Amino acid sequence: MALKIRLARGGSKKRPYYHVVIADVRSPRDGRFLEKVGHWNPMLPRDSEERVALDTDRIKYWLEHGAQPTDRVARFISDAGLIERAARNNPNKAKLGKKAEERLAEKKAKEEEAAAAAAEAAAAPAEDAPAEEAKSEEAAAE
Repeated sequence: MALKIRLARGGSKKRPYYHVVIADVRSPRDGRFLEKVGHWNPMLPRDSEERVALDTDRIKYWLEHGAQPTDRVARFISDAGLIERAARNNPNKAKLGKKAEERLAEKKAKEEEAAAAAAEAAAAPAEDAPAEEAKSEEAAAE
């Protein structure tokens, strides 16, 4: 019998709560299981100690008897120090799509044009300044 250490969902709608269970691979997600070995409450903050609880002795036992953890459960077990989990890396995950890159390039071009226009306006001689000075001299004479 092939065994998995996996999550079985509980809790109400929009309030998930998961039990870490040992189950046959052919049984449904929330169906029959052999043993409950922990729980995970994703609604709690990440730094909470009650977020994940595991029965490490029973998990060691089942790992020795051939049970394979799912990816999510393997994270929990490796954090507990029971197994070594190879770090996964997806370098393309953070890359922008084609349209997003085009929008970013357009935005940069507009910013460069605006900066050039502002520099050009600052470098141009101020024509309004003499008129303002004449107005202030008239006001001072009165």
